[in-house]
Amino acid sequence: MSTPATVATLIENARIVDPASGTDALGAVLIENGVIAEIAIGKPIGVPDHVEVINAHGLVLAPGLIDMRVFTGEPGKEYRETLASAGDAAAAGGITSFVMMPDTTPVVDDGALVDFLIRRAGATSKVNVLPAGAITKGLLGKEMTEYGLLKEAGAVCLTDGRHSIQSPAMLRTAMSYAANFGLTFVHHLRDTDLAGDGVMNEGLFATILGLKGIPREAETIPLARDLQLAALTGVNYHAAQISCAASVELIASAKKRNKSVTAGVSINNLALNENDIGRYRTFFKLSTPLRVEDDRQAVIEGLRSGAIDTIHSDHDPQDTEVKRQPFAEASDGAIGLETLLAAALRLVHSGDVDLLTVLRAMTSRPAEILGLNSGRIAVGAPADLVLFDLDYPWQVSENQIRSRSRNTSFENARLAGKVMRTIVAGMTVYTHQD
Repeated sequence: MSTPATVATLIENARIVDPASGTDALGAVLIENGVIAEIAIGKPIGVPDHVEVINAHGLVLAPGLIDMRVFTGEPGKEYRETLASAGDAAAAGGITSFVMMPDTTPVVDDGALVDFLIRRAGATSKVNVLPAGAITKGLLGKEMTEYGLLKEAGAVCLTDGRHSIQSPAMLRTAMSYAANFGLTFVHHLRDTDLAGDGVMNEGLFATILGLKGIPREAETIPLARDLQLAALTGVNYHAAQISCAASVELIASAKKRNKSVTAGVSINNLALNENDIGRYRTFFKLSTPLRVEDDRQAVIEGLRSGAIDTIHSDHDPQDTEVKRQPFAEASDGAIGLETLLAAALRLVHSGDVDLLTVLRAMTSRPAEILGLNSGRIAVGAPADLVLFDLDYPWQVSENQIRSRSRNTSFENARLAGKVMRTIVAGMTVYTHQD
């Protein structure tokens, strides 16, 4: 994480888009000592002495993105991803903060490791790394971790990452304790018995490919259970990622009764469907699996209506050995830090969702859910910002990927929308080079 800048910076002639305040207008932002000191809409700001002036030339200036679901290799599998390489990739994607999942070796299930990761990220990462503490020891779903110690050490939420707790009794107890400590409870939805040996969405396409399918009920049944337990315990509950129409309906219905329920969606489920798997392309083997186009349209509508709160990358670096396997044997996961913003902007360019709504799901909403003071352009807020060209055309190329892994589900994709500059605590950590 960068230390605050001591030199003042003025970003002028920018299209300021701030979902927290609903702002979308031309203006200027003054940064001093790592925080936003002044904002001017439609009028100039007096330029102090020794200020660095950045002319945005009408580009979009937005809060830096907050990615709520990122897996890293460090500690334990640094060959897949380090905190430094993840930070480089995040900065290039306009992400100024990301929540690090506890699925590491060792598992992030004690306060000492949370403290180590915060220190390690502070020394090596260009962006803010926000460790999540494990709900259960070893992510085994059996025994609770010490939530108070995790929170005291700096954990921003509780989650078992890509693992799903199967016992309702365990979940009830864990949610009750999480509520007592005021920690957001983020849960991956997967009924392991129903999912079985499935490797993709259950349906006609899976049958044609000769692959075992995962029914939507493997997601909706645990979601219905979780929502009832969340209401019972009063916990701030976040469905880690939903992917189908029935899940959107369950979340929308629960929100009418419980204001402490939120939900996220992976950019993969917003931008892709099961047809992208094509002829057994393992970079599209994901958990949660890609669904049919009707489900993709349903989650887009869920985002538009407010049923879905956040969009995340589900960045999950996997090395070549575990991906270049027969589809059924390959590991789940795809990287996504560098493509999150541009892939999300597909929804804007297609007219499906407006820019403020898309950015809200990656800035102010994650900040609100996690209790962060970032994710907004406001006087006194951290100067974590992204400057991007909404229409800049580019193609995803393997040799330009900054992650240590190459398993992108947007390989060779043509995208519109490119990060030109990323600023963390007032310091530029990424600048686009043609």
